[in-house]
Amino acid sequence: MTKTALMFPGQASQYVGMGKELYEAFASVRALYELASDELGVDIAHLSFEGPAEKLKKTRFTQPAILLHALAVLTILRDSIPPFDFACGHSLGEYVALAVTKAMTFEDAIKAVVKRASFMEDACQQNPGTMAAIIGLDDKQVEEICKEASSVGVVVPANYNSRIQIAISGTLPAIEEAMKLAKERKAKRTILLEVGGAFHSPLMEPAQKGLEQYLNNLSLTDPIVPVVANVTGYGVTKSEELKQLLVKQITAPVKWAQTMSYLIDNDVKTVIEIGPGKVLSGLAKRDMKPEKIINLDTLNDINKYLSVEV
Repeated sequence: MTKTALMFPGQASQYVGMGKELYEAFASVRALYELASDELGVDIAHLSFEGPAEKLKKTRFTQPAILLHALAVLTILRDSIPPFDFACGHSLGEYVALAVTKAMTFEDAIKAVVKRASFMEDACQQNPGTMAAIIGLDDKQVEEICKEASSVGVVVPANYNSRIQIAISGTLPAIEEAMKLAKERKAKRTILLEVGGAFHSPLMEPAQKGLEQYLNNLSLTDPIVPVVANVTGYGVTKSEELKQLLVKQITAPVKWAQTMSYLIDNDVKTVIEIGPGKVLSGLAKRDMKPEKIINLDTLNDINKYLSVEV
């Protein structure tokens, strides 16, 4: 029997205007944004819908904004959420995966991501760094390059996004050295990313400590289906393990390519991406080649899905 996985995007999937129609049409969605605005001390609805894009890009705002968009879609769907066998999210998207599997309440997910984003932005200021994408080299080649480039600073693989697309993270001199080495090894492309810091690297350790203290006081329950964790790339069904992995995730690489391999091995043939954009759908189309891909981003997407599926 073929299976279905829900996927939730992470940072860099945001766009100005995302979620606006959902907010205007549903009071239940407006309540989510109001809760987040109270936690943030900023009108996150206005920032999400009107921008400016530069401000929305800031980690402190981007993460809650993307989370809210995905939670808004789930709130509108309610009992019509597609039946699913696995849930997974890219970095902050993992919090939506925990919410949809009932390991965490929507309210707790919002509060936790507001804290996480704040801790991570503070860490970026304490330990400045950046990220780059390397396209066309495999895991081992990129890992070797990072090892060599570490002679001039911190640099590690941060996102194993696909078989041939890996993001690295660290200090600027080490990132530049790694990009040079990648070009020498015939990488198809190296791209310096416009990000606020060195995410999923040791430079994020200050954020890890803050998040661990916060999550220690948060109650999680076992998810109703396995959550495929970023840190491990396999399904997890125990709440305590999931909580520990959320902490590790801050400095550990996102094993998205491994996540997709796990889903293939477990007969997943339908992928449903919920939230802004189509980044994860694109990766799934290339690496997983599922029989069916559904994107639920706009109100039109939701209405189209409901008219066909329900």
